[in-house]
Amino acid sequence: MEITLEQLLGARDDRYARQLSLTEAWPDRTLVCLTVVLPGSVKRDARSLKVAEAAVEAVREVLAPTYKELRDLETGYEGYFLVDAPLLDVKKACCEIENEHPYGRLMDLDVIERVGDTVVPVSRERVGEQPRRCLLCDRPARECMRAHTHTQEEIFQTIDRILGFDENP
Repeated sequence: MEITLEQLLGARDDRYARQLSLTEAWPDRTLVCLTVVLPGSVKRDARSLKVAEAAVEAVREVLAPTYKELRDLETGYEGYFLVDAPLLDVKKACCEIENEHPYGRLMDLDVIERVGDTVVPVSRERVGEQPRRCLLCDRPARECMRAHTHTQEEIFQTIDRILGFDENP
């Protein structure tokens, strides 16, 4: 099912509100917010669910969260995890999952830091990691996203190959 820009922005606002609520309720824990990297207007399909299941399992195994909240929404899969470990240690572990897991490039594991009355994701650079690379080339992913360097068809072909959904392995 395709979603609208308004639905996407509303989901982002809801996610931010949930992050605020969880960091306020659990100031002594580190919050990890999971979303799936998927271009286009369809955010829930077999691809996103396969990545989400793998991400939840990886977070469970690596971080041993004390709290887990999963949301399977039309606007995309979301997971919220509270971890009893220092913020930067959790960020390093999340980067390791994103870097090493076979589907890691399709996972977005944001570690959320409370700063006053707001929340912000901890950058990869803060723990010595490079920005995420494009799925198709070696440039920073943000550059390719902004410039629309690759077609959606090219991106989905690569995603399908990563997930084993392609017809010609």
